[in-house]
Amino acid sequence: MRNESAVESSTATVQWAKVLDHESCIGCHACTTACKSENEVPLSVTRTYVKYVDVGFFPQARRAFQVTRCNQCEAAPCAVACPTAAMYKRDDGIVDFDKQACIGCKACIAACPYDAIFINPEDGAAEKCNFCAHRIDIGLEPACVVVCPTEAIVVGDLLDPQARVSQLIHRHPVAVRRPEKETRPKVYYRGAHQATLDPLAARRPAGGLFLWSEQKQGGHHVVSGHPDHAVGGTSSAEALLSYDVPHSAPWDWRVSLYTLTKGIAAGVYLLAALMVIAGRLPGDHPLWRWGAPLVAGLFLALTGCLLLWDLEHPQRFYKIFTRPQWKSWLVRGAFIIAGYGAVLGLHLLAGEGVARWLMIAGIPLAAMSAIYTAYLFAQAKARDLWQSPLLPPHLLVQAFIAGSAALLCVDRFQGGEYEVPLSWLLAVSCLIHLGFVWGEATLPHGTAHARLAIHEMVHGRFKFFFWAGALLIAGAVAAPWIGIVAAPLALVGLFAAEHAYVQAGQAVPLA
Repeated sequence: MRNESAVESSTATVQWAKVLDHESCIGCHACTTACKSENEVPLSVTRTYVKYVDVGFFPQARRAFQVTRCNQCEAAPCAVACPTAAMYKRDDGIVDFDKQACIGCKACIAACPYDAIFINPEDGAAEKCNFCAHRIDIGLEPACVVVCPTEAIVVGDLLDPQARVSQLIHRHPVAVRRPEKETRPKVYYRGAHQATLDPLAARRPAGGLFLWSEQKQGGHHVVSGHPDHAVGGTSSAEALLSYDVPHSAPWDWRVSLYTLTKGIAAGVYLLAALMVIAGRLPGDHPLWRWGAPLVAGLFLALTGCLLLWDLEHPQRFYKIFTRPQWKSWLVRGAFIIAGYGAVLGLHLLAGEGVARWLMIAGIPLAAMSAIYTAYLFAQAKARDLWQSPLLPPHLLVQAFIAGSAALLCVDRFQGGEYEVPLSWLLAVSCLIHLGFVWGEATLPHGTAHARLAIHEMVHGRFKFFFWAGALLIAGAVAAPWIGIVAAPLALVGLFAAEHAYVQAGQAVPLA
C-alpha cells in the first residue's frame, strides 16, 4: 500500500521541480495539446492549459499568460484527503495517482487549492498533471517541456545546485500560486502577472464570451474572475479575463442531503439517550427501545446509499476499509458510521439493561457521526468558507434540530406523549442554529475567497436556498405552539440551508 508515501522520504536524492517562465511564454497552447496527446486526455478536460488575461486599456494593453496545472505540492492536500491513497506523493516529490485505487469520491478535487484535478469522463477516475512520471522514470522530459517552442517550461532536480531549474529559482524572482495555503508548491512562476496568478484579480468579460468559447457559469460550472468587484474583490478594472477553462464543483445536492440524513441518524439516538439519562424518558419506553434506533438505523442506511451514489466507482467502496489512508476524514468517518451502525444494531437486539450500557459507546459515536463532516470539509483546503472552527458545534446543533424534528414525528405515531419537551428542544435548537447562521453571514471574513462565498450564499446564486432555509427554520421556532407542523419546516429548512452552504463554498474560482 502507498499510505505512507504522502510523507516525504528523508533519503530522497531527487526532488523534481518546475519553472514556468512567463517572460518567454507566448501562449501557444503547445503544452496543452502535447499533454493531451501524450496522456490520452479526453475532450472537455485538461491536465494543463493556458489562461489569458488582458491588462490595461487600448492602446496601452498587453496580454498576460499563465500555464495552469498541478503544483506538485510538498504538503499535498489531495494526498491527505484521498481515502485510499489513490493520490500519493512519491519520494522524488511528484504527486502521482493510481487509477485502480480511485473510488471517485472527489475529495481530492475539493482539497486542491489550484483546481488542478478532474474526473476523467471515460474511466471515472481522478487525474491531473503528474509530471509525465512515466517519462521521467525512463530518463525523458515531460511532453510539455519537449514541445515548448520558447523553452518556457523548465524541469529539473531542486536538490542539484547546478540544475537550471535550481538556478532560476534561486537567482531570479519567482512566485507560487496561493502561498497562504501552505502547500509549498514545486511549480514556480517567473514573470507571471498577478492578475493571472490570483483567480479573483480579473473581471469577467461582458456577455459571457471568451476569445473562442462561452463561459460555462451555470449549474456547477465555476470560472475564474470576480463576478462582482464591489463584493470583496481584489481586482482592478484594468485586468480582463479573456480565456479560461471552466471547472465543475465536485459535490452536488447529494452531499447536501447526506448532511441532513446523517444529522437525523445521529440526532434521534443522541437526544433519546440524553432524555433517558436525564430521567425524562423511561428505559423501557418504545420511543427509546425501538423508535429512536429504528429511525437512526434507517437514515444511517440512507446516508450510506447517498455516499455510494455520489462515488464515480461505488463498486470500489470496500477499498476504504481494505486500504484506508488514515489521515483522510472520509476514512475516519466511514469507520465512525460503521461503529455507530453496529451500536444501533446491538441496541435493537439487546435487552433494556444492555441498551443502557451501549449508550457509553453510542453517545460519542452519534455525536462524532454528526460532526465529523466539519473535519472532512476542513480538509478541503481550497474552500475558505469551510475552514470555520465553529462548524463542528454548528453541525451538532443541526443534529439536535434534525433529531428532535424526527422524534416529534415518531412520538406522534406512538401517541404524542413527549410532544411538549421535544417541541421545546426543537425551538431552542433552531434559535441557536439561526444565531450561527447570522454570525456566519454578517461577521467579517479574513479572505476574499470566504467573502465571495458568503456573497454567493446570501445574495448570489444560492440566495433562494439560504433565505428559504432561514425562514423555514425561523418558523420552526414556534414548535411549542404549532407542534408537529414544525417538524417538516425544520427538516426542509435544514436541507435548504445546508445546500446553500455546501454549494456556495464551491462557487469560488480557484484557477
